[in-house]
Amino acid sequence: MVSSNPTVDCLDDAARELLFAGARTVNNFASTPVSDDELAQIWDMARWAPTAANSQPLRVKFVRTDEGRRRLLEHLDEGNREKTTSAPVTAILAVDIDFHEHLPRVLPIRPQMREIFAANDALRGRTGNFNAALQAGYFILAIRAAGLAAGPMAGFDPAGMDTEFFSGTTWRSILVVNIGHPGENPWFERLPRLDPAATVHWA
Repeated sequence: MVSSNPTVDCLDDAARELLFAGARTVNNFASTPVSDDELAQIWDMARWAPTAANSQPLRVKFVRTDEGRRRLLEHLDEGNREKTTSAPVTAILAVDIDFHEHLPRVLPIRPQMREIFAANDALRGRTGNFNAALQAGYFILAIRAAGLAAGPMAGFDPAGMDTEFFSGTTWRSILVVNIGHPGENPWFERLPRLDPAATVHWA
């Protein structure tokens, strides 16, 4: 039974620092391995975050073998190859363009949403891409929450990546994320953030 007056806990300062202000994109990884249990934990955290109509369109392929990495590197921009070579695991994040097929199960209160999305390609595309991008952000935070470092990259050939890893499926790549522990000189200097006065208005 759901409480009629629930409360929400607050993260302490250390947890906020870990997830946000203190977190950095890593460009060089240590050789420390990342276990299957750690990767499963990342997804188990990320999958609970909200999406529109509980659509959950994000899919993940973890690349960790030498053969898989060789195939992956062929489709990355040249500037992203060295850092990926150092990462013990790379996640290819993808959107399932047929995510709506699962709606009767994940949104049982409105099973008719499957037919609505099936009949509207534009709506299905907007919803899938936007919510997969949301989930990609959650995924990066989950990596940090698991005590690992993330190196997200958009510099790759999506068509080549899809042919290489998702041929014959309805998955389409949107982001590549290196995962591991920071190596030597793992990040650049912190870049500035826009001041709230330029980005936040009140009404």
